[in-house]
Amino acid sequence: MSKNPHIGIVIGSTRQGRFSERAAAWFQKIAARRADLSVEVIDLRDYPMPFFDEPASPAWMPPKAQAAKRWAAKLGELDGIVFVTPEYNHGYSAVLKNALDYAYQAYNRKPAAFVGYGGVGAARAIEQLRMVAVELQMAPIPKSVNIGMAEFFGIWQQGKDFSDFPHLEQAAVALLDDLSWWSRTLQSGRQTAAELASVD
Repeated sequence: MSKNPHIGIVIGSTRQGRFSERAAAWFQKIAARRADLSVEVIDLRDYPMPFFDEPASPAWMPPKAQAAKRWAAKLGELDGIVFVTPEYNHGYSAVLKNALDYAYQAYNRKPAAFVGYGGVGAARAIEQLRMVAVELQMAPIPKSVNIGMAEFFGIWQQGKDFSDFPHLEQAAVALLDDLSWWSRTLQSGRQTAAELASVD
């Protein structure tokens, strides 16, 4: 019988004063209440990869950078990923794009979900991330958590808490419901494919 899917919550910013760390911790607490998933927060600060400068895409050749090797190994432990992303200039952060570019097979056939904050709840950044996730052979789920500017400034500067905006937790629960189904389904599919490959 398959173990509960293991989900990584990736902090998609490394800058000083980032909000993503706080958003990831809030989302992790909600996810940790569930009996159908296990979760861990993964900080890109712990994987200081240089700007991508490899001889070929990781789709064709393993990267040489040691931090990238550790990154791919960590991704390999996961059954799904929640990306916590800011929105910068209608897009997502350069450090997150770099992390996406530094692996390939470790992303394949796993669900991707998104928690975004900023202008229009980082909806534009999330749409771009969904396109990249498809190219990495991930399955981006439609639901997301969008922390808009009112909620962001309320929490960041006005002394409010996530609990002051109950619609955010409702969105997180709905996202996790879908993520649980997709991660379990794709986990089973990867296991079946591996078993068939071992027979050949």
